[in-house]
Amino acid sequence: MSQTPEKPVSVVLVHGGFVDGSGWQAVHDILATDGYEVIVVQNPTISLQDDVAVTQRAIADARHPVVLVGHSYGGVVITEAGNDPKVSSLVYIAAFAPDAGESVEALIANPPPGASVPPILPPQDGFLMLDKAKFAAAFAADVDPATARFMANAQVPWGIDALGGKVTVPAWKSKPSHYLVAADDRMIPPPAQRQMAERAGALVSETPGSHAVYVARPDEVAWFIEQAALAATERSEKGPEETIEVINLV
Repeated sequence: MSQTPEKPVSVVLVHGGFVDGSGWQAVHDILATDGYEVIVVQNPTISLQDDVAVTQRAIADARHPVVLVGHSYGGVVITEAGNDPKVSSLVYIAAFAPDAGESVEALIANPPPGASVPPILPPQDGFLMLDKAKFAAAFAADVDPATARFMANAQVPWGIDALGGKVTVPAWKSKPSHYLVAADDRMIPPPAQRQMAERAGALVSETPGSHAVYVARPDEVAWFIEQAALAATERSEKGPEETIEVINLV
């Protein structure tokens, strides 16, 4: 079997809070099979500053211009780290897309009436965890039960300093952005996702899926990332998107 020629784009995948980079495995495998260099970042999620530094090292290691992908809190990381000149575009997967001076803490401070409240336990030693008994319903409702149970038991403590880390210069103000809304998300309300995507001027797609859409629907997530990668190679004479296009994934 002939090997797929390497694409002239690298994809850097950034995980969010409570999890690590292993959740990207299926997405990684699809992208790698399709010829992309894929780098999975392992952020400690202790502080935003440290996570941005770790992500910047991954960007520096990439062989090609980078499509920078973030899930959940990883969206905050890519919003800051994406200012690196090597980054060609940003991809948000059910992610926070803050403006200057905003943090996750600020974005979740006033949830809309009726919105789901993530089952975050009181902080311990400066770190947050989700209630294991409620993890699957809140974070991974469409993930197979055994995997969701493992994700709950393998949680990575999320530092309060990371939660409160504020973006200085949002990369989406100068880089093309793409946003995949998870329509069944119970961690980041879908209306909030749509609002952040619109504010960022992102090209938007929407799919049924929980917060862990990248685990439950890796084919759709990989397809969406590949559309961003293709656009990055075809954008030489295109300006920023002026309108929001919504594509419903089936």
